[in-house]
Amino acid sequence: MTDSDATDRLHESDETRRGRRDIVVPMRLYKTITVFSTLIAVVSVVLGFVFLDAATLQVSALRAVVAAALGALGIGVADGLLSTALAVVGLSVIAFGAVVYTLGTRFRARGMGKSQEDSGEDSNNG
Repeated sequence: MTDSDATDRLHESDETRRGRRDIVVPMRLYKTITVFSTLIAVVSVVLGFVFLDAATLQVSALRAVVAAALGALGIGVADGLLSTALAVVGLSVIAFGAVVYTLGTRFRARGMGKSQEDSGEDSNNG
């Protein structure tokens, strides 16, 4: 058993304990995953804040559309309940975007090295 074997096992156990597993995919798939996961995350955060804005402002356009749609269906909703529902939807959409982005960062292309803290190499910084 050499020092490098012990170091490799140490890094493997750290990686397993943290639950981080990189998935190696072809470069074209990596680019697609990166682009779309980032796009979905950004759109989700923006939409989430639009819903939060509608939850806090009584004069929001989205709030007026939702209230009119519910009124057209014959459903009367109190302002407090509508605010709560819009806030929950907004926070859920933001959380969805965060999850998509986090899962998108698990992928890497062939030939991409691991991060410096995970590699067993010395830094050569003196």
